[in-house]
Amino acid sequence: MDLANELALKLRNPVPDPAEIRALFDRAIHSERVAATRALRRAEQRALYAAAEGFLPLRLADLVPPGVADGATVRHHGTNTLPVFTRFEKRFCRPRGEDPEKPASLYGWNVQRLGLLTGPGYFVAAPHASRPEVQVDYRRLPSDPPDDWPRVRSNERGLARFVYGFMVDTLRRVSEHVTIGSASRSGREIGSWFVLVRED
Repeated sequence: MDLANELALKLRNPVPDPAEIRALFDRAIHSERVAATRALRRAEQRALYAAAEGFLPLRLADLVPPGVADGATVRHHGTNTLPVFTRFEKRFCRPRGEDPEKPASLYGWNVQRLGLLTGPGYFVAAPHASRPEVQVDYRRLPSDPPDDWPRVRSNERGLARFVYGFMVDTLRRVSEHVTIGSASRSGREIGSWFVLVRED
């Protein structure tokens, strides 16, 4: 049985076992992880987000590993539960001068098909104030992004307002390379999930 089918079966259990799901991803290669997460449907992503609650702590150093240089881009391949344009990327970097083991924040932006209309969807990622999770905050913009990233644009003007405006995503760790997120706007979850696979 391939990874996608095995993962889907585990997520259809009434109470999915996050340790079993972690083991599936950790023994797979990158292309298998991406293919399996792209096959996840809405109900399965919702189940994965619930299963990941409190399972593994997620640190900023899990998103941008300590061995990566300051300002170097780390790609996370994403799949969301929207009706269209479900594939995207979040690209992260550690700001210059941050502690590689325990940075205070990360910078990031989104790569997706509507980017020319909506802008890059910049954000600042930081540890959650009270839980071992990471918040991706589109209300905050990087002050000094890498030179090869797009120009910083507000998320609260033009079409960007309807995609990124007032948004904060919550990320939970599934495995070494995989995280699962839920989107909220103005403090309320909007019933939209997405899964990310970090490149090695």
